[in-house]
Amino acid sequence: MVTTDITPIKIQKSSNLRIKELDYNKITFGKLFSDHMFYADYKNNEWSDAQILPYGPLLMSPATSALHYGQAIFEGMKAYKNDKGEVFLFRPLDNHKRINISAERMAMATIPQEVFMSGLTQLVDLDRDWVPDTDGSSLYIRPFIVGTDEFIGVKPSDNYRFYIITSPAGKYYNEPVKVLVETNYIRAVEGGVGYVKASGNYGRSLFPAKLAQQRGYHQIVWTDARNHRYLEESGTMNLMFVIDDVLITPPLGDTILAGITRDSVLTLARDWKMKVQERKISIDEVLDAHKKGTLEDAFGTGTAATIAQIAQIGFEGKDYMLPPAEGRIFSNRVAKELEDIRKGKVPDIHNWMYKVG
Repeated sequence: MVTTDITPIKIQKSSNLRIKELDYNKITFGKLFSDHMFYADYKNNEWSDAQILPYGPLLMSPATSALHYGQAIFEGMKAYKNDKGEVFLFRPLDNHKRINISAERMAMATIPQEVFMSGLTQLVDLDRDWVPDTDGSSLYIRPFIVGTDEFIGVKPSDNYRFYIITSPAGKYYNEPVKVLVETNYIRAVEGGVGYVKASGNYGRSLFPAKLAQQRGYHQIVWTDARNHRYLEESGTMNLMFVIDDVLITPPLGDTILAGITRDSVLTLARDWKMKVQERKISIDEVLDAHKKGTLEDAFGTGTAATIAQIAQIGFEGKDYMLPPAEGRIFSNRVAKELEDIRKGKVPDIHNWMYKVG
């Protein structure tokens, strides 16, 4: 049984605030970090010792179990600032649910909602000046858990540490992306951990992505492990296609992450009475629609990129150009709607926004 004793959170404010380093008009994703970070420890079946302290290096033993056996999971989420200067989180309770799904699959301690939300809201509130308000910008938030046993025997760690760090973020992609359909390397297999945000999932993707980038593509499209014909994800994003006015996305399962942006897009599409299909879709079907002229849109969805339109699909030595991004109806509409909801410009009818402070 997991218990919790984190009240109150100890706060040590930085004596050297670095907010002056932030140029709101030149934000590079993931390189500049806010002044403070949060952590809590899991020991003796209890979460305790919650602290907010100045952002800085971590002290750990060379025998820390996460470094050897990959017990490391994370989340990606964002905070936004509206025209009134108020700060909101986008669907944080869904991130809490998902990190626990990851924890259970990786045999790690789950996080009580109190620990997750208290640490998150107090950290973001303290560093609210780091939340940019320029178009397309946000505060990217990275909660993560690592096994901390000083032990190199192969077993689940008995001790864990939960961290949250934040970083101001601009656009992840500055242009529509070129993708290459991967038919050799595999991201996830049935019965594996493809549906969780485990660090190893991303590590195994780097080499195939590097090879694709050397050929001029931004990212790869992962295919199923059995036949390499059915499309699953693109890089770190869920995939969506609009074919003959129907929004199609691969179904969730143990090889595909349940993206929160993915769910938001599907919800808005259904609100707009658009036909939505969550089903398997093959590269053959996509290219056949391209040939017929019925492939109207293709894009990836994710926390970092939000909506990343696909400009070109590479497959078996040939490139297929998609319709110009500026003329696409659905992906442009849904990207604007999500931005407007997050910035408080339109009603939040699904109660996705969580006010901080």
